[in-house]
Amino acid sequence: MIFRQLFHQETGTYTYLLASRKGGEALLIDAVLDRTDRYMQLLEELDLKLAKVLDTHVHADHITAMGELRDRTKCVTVMGAEAPIDVVSMRVQDGDMVTIEGIQLETLYTPGHTIDSYCYRMDDRVFTGDTLLIRGSGRTDFQSGDSRAAYDSIFTKLLTLPDETLVYPGHDYKGDTVSTIGEEKAFNPRLQVANADEYAAIMDNLNLTDPKMMDVAVPANITMGLGQSDAEHPDWALTVGQLMALQEQSDVVLVDLREDSERGSYGQIPASVHAPYGRLEILIGAGGLLRGMAGASAKPLVYYCAYGERSAMAVQASQEGGLENVSHLVGGIAAWIEAGGPIETV
Repeated sequence: MIFRQLFHQETGTYTYLLASRKGGEALLIDAVLDRTDRYMQLLEELDLKLAKVLDTHVHADHITAMGELRDRTKCVTVMGAEAPIDVVSMRVQDGDMVTIEGIQLETLYTPGHTIDSYCYRMDDRVFTGDTLLIRGSGRTDFQSGDSRAAYDSIFTKLLTLPDETLVYPGHDYKGDTVSTIGEEKAFNPRLQVANADEYAAIMDNLNLTDPKMMDVAVPANITMGLGQSDAEHPDWALTVGQLMALQEQSDVVLVDLREDSERGSYGQIPASVHAPYGRLEILIGAGGLLRGMAGASAKPLVYYCAYGERSAMAVQASQEGGLENVSHLVGGIAAWIEAGGPIETV
């Protein structure tokens, strides 16, 4: 496995790069905007293709690189379902799996630092974001933070993992890089409490100043989604109403770009063809399924995904590859469901 722990000096942020092999797919956790060039350089040096980038929560101390990495690499952006952001490719919930080639992360919902805080467990390690730090824990005094929820997340979700589980936090300000669950149980001063009331008494009286970039970082991180307005892309962006009208007037081929887990959880628009976004380059290439469908029929292809980000990128990639008569559903299946469109189970 390829594993790199990268550090952002100005904010004490750790970014993690994971891949199962050279030449394979890669995943980045908690990437920082002004380190984007370094990430791109490292991906090139290690011969990796960035497949997914995820944030453990909406950060208040730095601007995320998710949007910039998506624009440069067409990767999938991932955040928790509770994140108050405009658009990401995938939203995950407790127990979901985030997968790339050869790597699987179990999603743990751990609110407390913020309402949308998540941790990600992989084999012998857990990436704890700001929920659990080395000899510390994330503050709970802004962004819908809750000290008692943090206690529950730490003590029932994280400290129940095996003691030898490696802890890789989202930040460190003392120079530590890794710990274990057992070490934190024994030596983390904030965890030497008998109950949630004692933990809350500590966290509710820290009297910390706000992160210096908070007023800039939080709004920027909430609005980093890919612009999908039908006014911006009148030729290939369809609203739910426009798609329903098109279905009544003519045959269209609906192409579901989501992963199997998403389809299993939320169903699909009836009669959809499944073409996972991760295989798009092959599917629109010579001999690919989507290229063949586009060439063999005059029926338009309409891509959709969860919220419209992957489908918008797929249209752009398809057009660059020479496919015509391709459009996408603005807002994805979420907008379709909200409008009362029919759904069938997968």
